Amino acid sequence: MSAVWAPLPTGEFTGIDWSSPGAIDGEDPYLAWAEADRFAGYRVKPKGKPPKWLPLVIELTPGASVSALVEASNVKWLQVPRVYLNLPALRFCTAHAKPKFFQRLRTDAQLRGLIQRYELGLPVGHHTQPIHDPCTPGSAPVVAPDRLSGKVLGVIDGGLAFANQVFLNPQGRTRVKHFWRQDDTQDGDWPGSEPHRRTPLDPARAGPRPRDMGYGHELSGAAINAAMAAHTHDGRLDENALYQHFQLWDLSKPVNHGTHVTSLACGKGNLLNPADDEASRCDLIAVQLDWSNVLDTSGGAMNVSVLDALMYILARCTPQAQLVVNISWGTLAGPHDGSSILEAAMDQLIDLCEGQLQVTVPAGNAYQSRTHANATLAPGATLPLHWRVQPDDRTQSFLEIWLPDDAHGVEISVTPPGHALPLPALRKGQSGLWLGADGLPMCGLIFPNDSALGVGSTCALLALAPTFSREARAVTAPFGSWTVALTNTGTQPVVFDTYVERDDVALGQNTGARQSYLEDAWYDISGNIGSFVDHPDNPTPIRRSGTFNSLSTGQSTVSVGGLRAQSSEGGHFARYSPRKPDPDASRPQRAGVKKVPDTLAVSDDNPALWGVLGAGSLSGSVVRLAGTSSAAPLEARRLINLP
Repeated sequence: MSAVWAPLPTGEFTGIDWSSPGAIDGEDPYLAWAEADRFAGYRVKPKGKPPKWLPLVIELTPGASVSALVEASNVKWLQVPRVYLNLPALRFCTAHAKPKFFQRLRTDAQLRGLIQRYELGLPVGHHTQPIHDPCTPGSAPVVAPDRLSGKVLGVIDGGLAFANQVFLNPQGRTRVKHFWRQDDTQDGDWPGSEPHRRTPLDPARAGPRPRDMGYGHELSGAAINAAMAAHTHDGRLDENALYQHFQLWDLSKPVNHGTHVTSLACGKGNLLNPADDEASRCDLIAVQLDWSNVLDTSGGAMNVSVLDALMYILARCTPQAQLVVNISWGTLAGPHDGSSILEAAMDQLIDLCEGQLQVTVPAGNAYQSRTHANATLAPGATLPLHWRVQPDDRTQSFLEIWLPDDAHGVEISVTPPGHALPLPALRKGQSGLWLGADGLPMCGLIFPNDSALGVGSTCALLALAPTFSREARAVTAPFGSWTVALTNTGTQPVVFDTYVERDDVALGQNTGARQSYLEDAWYDISGNIGSFVDHPDNPTPIRRSGTFNSLSTGQSTVSVGGLRAQSSEGGHFARYSPRKPDPDASRPQRAGVKKVPDTLAVSDDNPALWGVLGAGSLSGSVVRLAGTSSAAPLEARRLINLP
């Protein structure tokens, strides 16, 4: 193994020579890394072939439109779902792209002039296949049947048991009028799972493919009610048999995140705390995220799938509907100033709907997880960060360093565990790979002058291969403490933020992910009173403040932090949640960074009993889950109940 950086390769899919001067600038560094390791992080075997299509989320230039993008491209190499024709002023869309798209982007000035930036989704399963019935030149919008008006709750989550009695109307029929599941197969096609074959879902059972989305399966309220009637015997609904019929095997598990969350947003409560309000009677539109989203907790597919889900929900409502959408999901890395593509898209959707759309999102659960560092580098100063990467981690790990665009002269050096000397320091505009003996990268540092991941700041991405693999030929990175040192060689102080990306295991799953974290001797992990918040006089660069869900820092969405329903004075915050006001508000910060929730709601009963009660998968069952994912739907409920 060589202690020097090797250049990034020419992408086998995009054709981009990532090592050429300026090639990484303005691009998505995750796409550059994916091509560098030949998509190994997405279950592609070592030296295997890249995907046939890549999922992207695209931001168009001011004045451009989706129709213009469709006119300037060809469905043979760029496919956009028809739902994006519904809002002509929208400057964001998702697409599936073939290699020729990237070739045309380099040579076609008209096409390049329409696209401001783009970002990679999660290239697994049907995300790497063509979209059915995409936009073509001259296509008209698809008008969905049975559009809803009045007050409507939209839910984007995983595992929604729509036949649970807490989601039924007084006549015993489901309030879920439209249900879209984004998955297409029954084999669990996600990172960490390698099915030998993919078995398509049966559209006669799972529902037809929605024409305006081009993938997944849709159930109408009428179809759900008809199946419920067919599976009702002696006046009792056999919920397990119903979900088996719909090929929703995940709902056989007693606990599902989406069911719990939705019950808090619009359920009828439980015997101890019944609810009878507008939220418990309103119509529902539910999107069950592709399980690749749920299991890849780093959020690699969330940009594409969440934007598609929002467009689906909007397309099933009339312009007069009062729509509240809850998204109890998120990640940890990103710019944290609302400039990510997905956050900017949600902000524009809310603005275009002119008060008819509100979106609630959780503030995050990583306040004590040591995944954020913030400091000011004085001229000539060097600050080492210690990143603890765990053994037996079967997923890749990512660390993002965010610097203002006008910060110059910052160098980043990386020392792997067990090495006395660092790899050569890199500056803005530079990148490199640390290769294993077989020529595959164990580590990559990609440090562009500017990044597609945000606006106003740039992101230096440090990406690591898994520390363990069951694939004999797979490359693995060393586990232990990686030292990432930042040096300011300029003449002005530089404020930076470092975020460790989320890499935990979703509820009830086993992906082999293990969350990495930062270490520092000054960081207080004693558990004493006062040790759960940042103190301005503590010199540690690791800060709880600023640890925030990267989906929740937009200008128009409503971020929700967590409270305890019962607590002693001063102990009313859930320990895992960002706080309001910020205990460390005086600390210098990059412009526009959001650290404080917009509002707060209960997510714990008391200091000893974390979490709140919500519905289990089957009617009558009650489960307790903790997290700001439980606070956000309570705010959605409050908004639905407003006059």
